[in-house]
Amino acid sequence: MNYLFLKNIFDRFFALLALFVLSPILIILIFLVKKNFGKNVFFKQIRPGYKSKLFTLIKFRTMNNNLDQFGNLLPEDERLNSFSRWMRKTSLDELPELINIIRGEMSFVGPRPLLKEYLPLYTKEELKRHDVKPGLTGWAQINGRNNISWQEKFSLDIWYVKNLNFLLDLYIILKTFVKVLTGDSVNSSKLISMEPFRGKKK
Repeated sequence: MNYLFLKNIFDRFFALLALFVLSPILIILIFLVKKNFGKNVFFKQIRPGYKSKLFTLIKFRTMNNNLDQFGNLLPEDERLNSFSRWMRKTSLDELPELINIIRGEMSFVGPRPLLKEYLPLYTKEELKRHDVKPGLTGWAQINGRNNISWQEKFSLDIWYVKNLNFLLDLYIILKTFVKVLTGDSVNSSKLISMEPFRGKKK
């Protein structure tokens, strides 16, 4: 509990510091996103956080809103462009989540916040991933991200919740930097979203 208290303080302090240091890059990204996708540069979506409490996740937009002949959104891969793929591969689209950390809704490290529609589909064990704040990166993200199954991802999330400590968080952060800088599979696997979670098969 003492570490969780300190973690919350460190998260907010370093998120505020990062927002200040990265502000020139953020301004450039805002201009580039606006140029590619129009004036609405942010993607906002309701996600469940700590203890399943809902909050508004903030990311940079990486897709257009182009429709097919029937008025439906085109498939995700057809709504991406080279700029989108670069943003996702480098994880720069995640930078606005620093605001979520400053608000106390997220942490630098924790299970990634998923769709609120998944909440009724979780088992009692899977719900334990909400016993900590969601994170910018996490144990599952450095161990396969979208290249692993939902069950594997949840198992990694729950293992993290049960083993959370300072050294583990530090390792995950350092490993994330390495993977982003080297363009490891943790980045390429996120270009297209995973198949929706549908709960455990009966």
